[in-house]
Amino acid sequence: MTQPIPEGFHTLTPHIIVKDVAEAIAWYTKAFGAEEVLRLPAPDGSIMHAEIKIGNSVIMMAPANEQIQSKDPNMIGGTAVTLHIYSEDVDALYKQATEAGGNGTMPPEDMFWGDRYAKLSDPWGHQWGIATHIADPTPEEMEKAMQEMFSQQQS
Repeated sequence: MTQPIPEGFHTLTPHIIVKDVAEAIAWYTKAFGAEEVLRLPAPDGSIMHAEIKIGNSVIMMAPANEQIQSKDPNMIGGTAVTLHIYSEDVDALYKQATEAGGNGTMPPEDMFWGDRYAKLSDPWGHQWGIATHIADPTPEEMEKAMQEMFSQQQS
């Protein structure tokens, strides 16, 4: 029986637009250890649709196409979305991704919500948050630590 959510997928699956899908597959493999799952060619030989897997999550990709208003973030001046990866070692993954050409925008640091967290952008303008969960603070502990962080930033 066909399942309503295909095997290996989750309820929510990112579907990103990139200028060059083959180049993006290679970059995500190098930067994040992605595994190519599927590559569907268009009649002209370019890639019409692809799927990669990072950890246990699938990401779909399609090429930018102005005719159908399908643009990567660099084509529209940025993005309002951050893709988030949990990793066993955020420091190592951040180093790997920035050495692969990712633009580091926030190096790894311990955050009040219990993650060691970093941010970077990929060559197509997609924003990535990467983290290793290191603590399980209560909501009260998070609020107190957040207040301390903001008061230190204002001084």
